[in-house]
Amino acid sequence: MPSSPANLIALPTALPEAAAAHQSEDAEIANAIARAQENLLRQQHPDGYWCGELLVDSTLCSDFVLFMHWLGEVDDGLQQRCVRHILKRQLADGGWNIYYGGPSEVNASVKAYFALKLAGHSADLPYMQEARANILRLGGIPRMNTFSKLYLALLGQFPWQYLPSIPVEMILLPKWSPFNIYKMSSWSRAMLIPLAIINHFKPTRELPGLKQLHELYPLGTEHKDFTLPRDPRFFAWRNFFLRADHALKLISRLEWRPMRRRALEEAERWMLERVGEGSDGLAAVFPAMLNSLIALRALGYSPRHPIYQKAAKDFAGLFVDDAEDFRIQPCMSPVWDTAINIIALAESGLPAEHPALTNAARWLVEKEVRLRGDWAVNNPHPEPSGWAFEYNNVYYPDTDDTAMVLMALRLVRPREPNALGELFRRALAWQLSFQCGDGGWAAFDKEVTQHWLEDMPFADHNAILDPTCSDLTARTLELLGYIDFAAEQPSVREAVQYLIDTQDDDGSWYGRWGVNYIYGTWQVLRGLRAIGENMTQDWVLRGRDWLESCQNDDGGWGETCASYENSVLKGKGESTASQTSWALMGICACGDLDRPSVQRGLRYLLSTQRRDGAWDEPQITGTGFPRVFYLKYDMYRQNFPLLALATYINYRSGLEHYPSFYRCQE
Repeated sequence: MPSSPANLIALPTALPEAAAAHQSEDAEIANAIARAQENLLRQQHPDGYWCGELLVDSTLCSDFVLFMHWLGEVDDGLQQRCVRHILKRQLADGGWNIYYGGPSEVNASVKAYFALKLAGHSADLPYMQEARANILRLGGIPRMNTFSKLYLALLGQFPWQYLPSIPVEMILLPKWSPFNIYKMSSWSRAMLIPLAIINHFKPTRELPGLKQLHELYPLGTEHKDFTLPRDPRFFAWRNFFLRADHALKLISRLEWRPMRRRALEEAERWMLERVGEGSDGLAAVFPAMLNSLIALRALGYSPRHPIYQKAAKDFAGLFVDDAEDFRIQPCMSPVWDTAINIIALAESGLPAEHPALTNAARWLVEKEVRLRGDWAVNNPHPEPSGWAFEYNNVYYPDTDDTAMVLMALRLVRPREPNALGELFRRALAWQLSFQCGDGGWAAFDKEVTQHWLEDMPFADHNAILDPTCSDLTARTLELLGYIDFAAEQPSVREAVQYLIDTQDDDGSWYGRWGVNYIYGTWQVLRGLRAIGENMTQDWVLRGRDWLESCQNDDGGWGETCASYENSVLKGKGESTASQTSWALMGICACGDLDRPSVQRGLRYLLSTQRRDGAWDEPQITGTGFPRVFYLKYDMYRQNFPLLALATYINYRSGLEHYPSFYRCQE
């Protein structure tokens, strides 16, 4: 490990008249960079990767308690640790939220209350009374979303008849039909196939009276008709789907359903294939993994069956049990974290041949996906490649991780240049093949954008589609710029036009995978600079100006998750290290590093860094499903500030970006 700041980054040589002004700043930034680098290097796994924790709300622990009681196999120790986790997160008003600083949310609150009640907590206890009052103020069980109600139905607390049908026969629909399972996002597909199996069997466990939830139905509603409301317009997709759902319910009562057995067998085969070799559970993500465990038991798999034991072991791999708190992660992020850390360390001056970087790069190379997964249904590209987010998830590589990995690998001196060139050629072709007709990139699939599907009754989780988005499109442009991909290529011009078309009137861009407009706007500006776009154009500078307009008085930037629901809150929130870093890099991408906003942003990062090289950040700045599920990447408060400080230094020295060991031959 380098022993001094001077070894960690080559600071620029200032002009004589500017040297005095920058000398003190240079030393302070160099020291901050040294501490941040050392902090990351301490956390590297011996195998070469990094994996920061993903922190979420209380619903995962609540769901796990519900699952154990449905299963009838309650681990008292685990249950008590989940209970402590849930109680620790109860808000002053009695409810539970889905992001730090957010208001009580009905799904999270009902699940938490139910988990506590199942664990033996009396409804008469003061904190339970406060929770119940809060839930009733939020509308009670009737206001929950479909997936949450389904978990209640498994325990007899919501009528199955009022849940939308999830017909297992949908898995038999051909690829050319207007609707099939590959018209849905990959995460919805992985959740819904096991749910379709569950919907067929409806394996309901009856609870004793003291553990039921009658009190969470507003007065007079427990036995009402919970039929989903129709669209006031007669000709509307929602009404069509509701009529179809009614027809499916009638058909389900018939004893003769010739396609049901075949559909169940195909759904089981589909699920087992993706639970098995090469994947750390179904889609390697909590909801699909939990649903698969329920579906396997509904299908008759015993706890001792090898495939069930693998699924259960993969699920338990999401548990985090430290001295202070038991938590469940939604998934793991080693590929993502490792790629970003390589970029931050390399761009802040760590030599390209440093063992930490070469070991990390070797680990990433070994994680390239070489299997034609679900993506191949909508994308005929012949040669598989790409990277997934998690350790092992071969059916679901994604464009976001792939772009970030390639940006990281280009910075590390390869031991075998020819092998790196072949990998880049293969992975870049795979990435480019995902460009959609509107010029943008989505995450996991191509052209999964049919908006009429959002009116399906079971699509109220706000994630049925995988739409193109500005942040992923701009990240792909950033990659292309760094490897000298021709800026005049039609794919580049179409992508730039997509960014022009998706810019909001105030100059900002929506962030799909990070919170929110600060994330989107930063990534767009960084991508445009990398690809060589003229950064003095009016539409570009409006993005910079928007970032400056929402800088906080303390010099930092922050944005609440509530901006996904209320656009008035765009760019508003407590300052965070990660969002400040994004905004700072976005403004720097437009030039003029002496702007007051840049200097104040730098001062915020420098003044809030901890002695160990990290930054504090309790807020959530990562997005799973907007308005439904958010997650805190613990690495974001550690790697993005380092990258922001390095970006400022590099731009000031005239270095557009670090040279790549791979250059595109296009």
